[in-house]
Amino acid sequence: MTSGRRGLQPRKQPRQGRAEITRQRILAAAAHVFAEYGHAAGTTNRIAERARVSIGSLYQYYPNKDAILVELLTRHLDAGMSALTRSQDAEAPDSLEEVIRRYVRLTIENHRDDPQLLRVMIEQAPRSPELWEKTSQYQQGRTVYARELIEKHPEVRVADMEVAARLLVSTVELVVHQLIAAPDPLDPARLESELIAMLTRYLTGGPGTGRQHS
Repeated sequence: MTSGRRGLQPRKQPRQGRAEITRQRILAAAAHVFAEYGHAAGTTNRIAERARVSIGSLYQYYPNKDAILVELLTRHLDAGMSALTRSQDAEAPDSLEEVIRRYVRLTIENHRDDPQLLRVMIEQAPRSPELWEKTSQYQQGRTVYARELIEKHPEVRVADMEVAARLLVSTVELVVHQLIAAPDPLDPARLESELIAMLTRYLTGGPGTGRQHS
């Protein structure tokens, strides 16, 4: 993909309102282009044409299409972190099933806006050290949140809370990503229902689940 670290960073941050509007137009256009054409065919020329700016204007803000894709992914991660923070601030439901429902729904909602764009961002965006760090912080934050949720419930009967929290986060992230953005996507409501049932059975000690020993 792109080469060095500098090639993944925006060239300038707008300081005036008009410049910021132009940058937002470029990002919005890029989201449509990547979702429609994918990474390989999502060229800067197509993005500039969609944004109705000259290619020279686009290059004033971003050195290449990879830098644009990285910024879109960074914004997606920031939105996920903000949603997680709001969920942490809310009062937790009483039942384990509703706790899991809140977490699953949070993840599904974060994937529903444009699943095809999300597939391109997650699977094809280049990774700068800063983006790797942000992704790691995002996963760590979700794991801590998941562990706090399940540790509070006597219904949870898994033997290892840390492993259970990581499994919960990874399972929900991977399953939702794969099935929402699939060529024949699952209905989100059906996916939510079955994923909740699967995770609740695991956490409450269904067949094959490691149980805590008294």
